[in-house]
Amino acid sequence: MAGDVRKIAEWQGGDVVEAVLESEAGVRLNVMNYGGVIRDWQVPVGGQMRSVVLGFDRFEDYPAHSPYFGALAGRVANRVGGSRFTLDCQEYELTPNEGPNHLHGGPGGISHRLWKLEPLVANALRLTLSSPDGDMGYPGSLDMEVIYRLDGYRLHIDFAAVASAPTPVNLVQHNYFNLMGGGEVFDHRLEVAASAYTVTDDALIPTGEIKPVAGTGFDFRHGHPMRDESGAPVILDQNLVLDTRRDPADPVACLVAPDGSLRLELFTDQPGLQVYNGGQMDIRVEGLGGRRYPRFGGMCLEDQHFPDAVNNPHFPDTIVTPEAPYRHRCAIEIRP
Repeated sequence: MAGDVRKIAEWQGGDVVEAVLESEAGVRLNVMNYGGVIRDWQVPVGGQMRSVVLGFDRFEDYPAHSPYFGALAGRVANRVGGSRFTLDCQEYELTPNEGPNHLHGGPGGISHRLWKLEPLVANALRLTLSSPDGDMGYPGSLDMEVIYRLDGYRLHIDFAAVASAPTPVNLVQHNYFNLMGGGEVFDHRLEVAASAYTVTDDALIPTGEIKPVAGTGFDFRHGHPMRDESGAPVILDQNLVLDTRRDPADPVACLVAPDGSLRLELFTDQPGLQVYNGGQMDIRVEGLGGRRYPRFGGMCLEDQHFPDAVNNPHFPDTIVTPEAPYRHRCAIEIRP
């Protein structure tokens, strides 16, 4: 059963609360209503509990220092070039927060809101949030629901959203994984069922071109550490185009600890996966258990629609309408 909801802080006039999910396998998740954040994710390894995500013990470090640790991101996760798009012959200007561009829903996106958190039966909880018309520049209101359900070693994440008017939606759960609990992640073995990637400019905005991963540093089809042939680290912040003919019962991505002690598998119905190994991390406060998180200390696997899809008509469509609500299913399993 979902643990009791307890108040842990106050923020902007509201209560920050946290619930605990614990499975029969001994996996334990701490979830906050602030940003829907998975604050800690612990897995039993060799008789001890290991935190496999990056986070903070103190709530106040999230608004001040968090680069979306464990948060729900949106309304449109990833980037919108120039913070603008045209829909039904009308141009919309979004609030920029990465130079001229719009990242993860803007400076006041859903990662920075207090959601309503409700415990459910069977190790599950529901998070709900309403975003008003014009929020961060988006047209229409959007009612969002995210359900976390822990089953053994597997976390199921179900997203749903209903819009009052046509609007782009792309929701992401933004964990930073480190299956060793600390250190850099380059020696984690990464495998992704993706034969292509979306080409980007220097600001990581897609040019619209889609190219094969063969012969690039983005080819993880056969699984290997995040290093090139010389052993030098490979820096990643790239959307990979997931193979469309894959079996939905198979994971789209696998991440294995350098010592083989833990294996992560990610399942999704989304067309893309942003792989990011933490090159922009600059965490100046202590993380979980007093740890210090270095640059490249976490691995993000963000199952998503393609970045800037709203400005690239040939990308999979992100427009949600009142008649066609948003649905997105993801599952992440981390086990010895």
